[in-house]
Amino acid sequence: MRMLHLGLRVTDLERSLAFYTAVGYAKIGTAPETGFGSLTMLQLPGDLFVSLELVHDPARPVTDISAVNHLVIQVDDKSATIAGLATRGVEAEPPADLGPGMRSSWLTDPGGYRIELVQWPPGHPAGMTAADLG
Repeated sequence: MRMLHLGLRVTDLERSLAFYTAVGYAKIGTAPETGFGSLTMLQLPGDLFVSLELVHDPARPVTDISAVNHLVIQVDDKSATIAGLATRGVEAEPPADLGPGMRSSWLTDPGGYRIELVQWPPGHPAGMTAADLG
């Protein structure tokens, strides 16, 4: 069993899609008419599968984003990622060191959702493990 993707409700699909594209996601496809609204499937470079789905229904604007605390994206080089984002108009908070070789920074998407960018130390598994929790 594994998690496939997160469906994130957005009010302004064009602004959200422009933001996530600037972050590095590629639009893989859409499902325009579903019971949830239109679905736009996004994939990060190097991922084998879609990891984010933008869910948009103009009749149901998002009024509360508090159920989603934050999304997390792993990056290889925090400094290069932040510099690249800046050239595409996406501002990141200054990075924080979280331990030996582990760095983190935050972005906010157009709808107010928070995104954490994480750089693991060399040799760290791809993703968080029980060992990271002390």
